[in-house]
Amino acid sequence: MESLNYALLEEKKNNKYFLKTAPERVLQFGEGNFLRAFADCFIDIMNEKADFNTKVVICQPLPNGLSEIINRQDGLYTLQLKGIRDNAAVSENRIISCISRCINPYSDFDALLDCAKNPDLRFIISNTTEAGIVYDDSCCFDDRPQTSFPGKLTRFLYERYRSFKNQPGKGFIILSCELIDNNGEQLKSCVLSYARQWQLDEAFIQWLHIENIFCSTLVDRIVPGYPKDEAPQLWQQYGYRDDLLDVGELFGLWVIEGPDKLKDELPFEASKLPIIITNDHQPYKQRKVRILNGVHTAICCGAYLSGARTVLECMENNDIRSFIEKLIYHEVIPCLDLPENELLSFAADVLNRFKNPLIRHELLSITLNTTSKLKSRILPSIKAFYNSKGTLPKCLTAAFAFYIALYRQFCIQNNGSRIIKDTPAIIDFFKSHRYMPSDILCRRLFTMTHIWGEDLSLIPGFENTIVNFLNILETKSVQAVIHLCTAAPSEI
Repeated sequence: MESLNYALLEEKKNNKYFLKTAPERVLQFGEGNFLRAFADCFIDIMNEKADFNTKVVICQPLPNGLSEIINRQDGLYTLQLKGIRDNAAVSENRIISCISRCINPYSDFDALLDCAKNPDLRFIISNTTEAGIVYDDSCCFDDRPQTSFPGKLTRFLYERYRSFKNQPGKGFIILSCELIDNNGEQLKSCVLSYARQWQLDEAFIQWLHIENIFCSTLVDRIVPGYPKDEAPQLWQQYGYRDDLLDVGELFGLWVIEGPDKLKDELPFEASKLPIIITNDHQPYKQRKVRILNGVHTAICCGAYLSGARTVLECMENNDIRSFIEKLIYHEVIPCLDLPENELLSFAADVLNRFKNPLIRHELLSITLNTTSKLKSRILPSIKAFYNSKGTLPKCLTAAFAFYIALYRQFCIQNNGSRIIKDTPAIIDFFKSHRYMPSDILCRRLFTMTHIWGEDLSLIPGFENTIVNFLNILETKSVQAVIHLCTAAPSEI
């Protein structure tokens, strides 16, 4: 079966919308399922509805990625959006045609730098996961490429500055989509740190401030990604092979913190897209990260250990659903500084989205980089609850025990493979500590301040509580921990 590409579309006289040629106006760091189902989908719609006339050039963020497949398919892929609309199941297919190509900077770094010389380029979008926006002082200006995403970005921005100097309008609108607090500000901070470390021109630093807008953003769409079990059947249905198939839910929301003038450059209103430009994205961010993303992270490890494999299966399991509801309504919502009616309405929507029968959201996909997700999604809620109640929230704290139990068990399998994916340092830690007593493992893990940004063992009762949960997991079951968390008021 032939692969999806423009030649095939033209051969089949495809009458659906696609844009074959347009200026490359967006550089995107990240080629994963989420960005392709979210930002690239929105760009594609703006191209169709508002003549945005924009192509996206992707920079592959890691040595192993999708560049070969993306280029083989001319940047084309099929996106399925599934959900419930007006009480009816809806599945919408769209061939996304806004991507021009994907650069692998590890094999062709010059191609990335050449993009900086393109006068049409205006936007930079990134989603390099929570672990992506980090300052690694081992990165050097002359690396090809720099190992960290902010390092690559700084080198790219300097090349842009050298090409256009202070020419107005040649800086970038930078949209950081990583799920960390103040993602745009943190990214800018990393870039400035590299500029100083590499002793780059003071004029360049001024250019960064004046000609570039680092926007903090909130992104919201559940994206299960590539439907591996259904792919062969879908290929037959479509009449072509598509190794980049992507699946997401119908719901989508993009909140961008920035000046109103961004509306002049992003025609989302004319395209009727769910994009909000605001001077403060934090209320939207906190609500979403702590409720929706927090629940995902809290349940994925424990639910997988209990035998569940998808979010829908979690909602169909009475024990796990009770755990989720207890976590949301008794541990997270009481500590959020937003109107209660808005929080309750959002929580109800989240639970309904989790129940979407058309979406198969694999728990294992959610476990990716759980360590950094616990730090950004779970820890703030634990600390807020403790500061408010003087006690620890049971469900949120149990999430750490589930995480340790899963990582300890599956950091490596007998055949040398592993089912969990995290940074090499984390995987190595669990490999070397998998048979350690729980109290020793927890003490060493929680005192790794370079991982957590603080010493978690100093949180009163935190370490002992998790050790107790781990003992229950080892001697009884996940269900026993869940019952302990849900049977009594959510306090320890």
